[in-house]
Amino acid sequence: MLGPEDHGRRMSLADFARAEGRGGYLYELAKGVVVVVNVPRVSHGLLTQAIDDQVRVYKVAHPGVIHFLAPGSDCALRLPGLQSERHPDRALYLTPPPSDNPWDAWTPEIAIEVVSRGQEERDYGEKREEYLRAGVREYWIFDPHRRTALFLRRQGDEWSEEEKEPASVYRTALLPGFELDLAAVFTVAKDV
Repeated sequence: MLGPEDHGRRMSLADFARAEGRGGYLYELAKGVVVVVNVPRVSHGLLTQAIDDQVRVYKVAHPGVIHFLAPGSDCALRLPGLQSERHPDRALYLTPPPSDNPWDAWTPEIAIEVVSRGQEERDYGEKREEYLRAGVREYWIFDPHRRTALFLRRQGDEWSEEEKEPASVYRTALLPGFELDLAAVFTVAKDV
């Protein structure tokens, strides 16, 4: 049973994948090291909900494009070569899972993170590298403190970046016809 005292503990990906964690915390494995963070504030959830609301409207209007909109608790992105397991705040899967237990082989096309105070290096640095290596096609980073959104698109083995302000709209070829209204997202952003 993992708990906050395990933060910084070395562990294999195989052991981590079988471990359970005490409630009240979130757990990831970063290059063989357990990372324990507090459950985010309500404002973090409101921001992810504002994104979800727009994605769900699109999903209903465009059946068959998005297979699964997953919260971090309902998905895992495993990288055996790095001994890492990540749980994006949201993951969009455009294809069906390869099996009933797909986390070793199923990669989301879009990974979404909302930056919490003190977690900037994880979201902007560590996860950026790992999501690229895992095959994620787009990585969206929402930063309520800076009031910006950074959209990373895979260009071969690199990311191309596009930063957007709250008054703008984001479009992606992965979701034809989708327009993410950033003003609606950042309206709910307070102290995440």
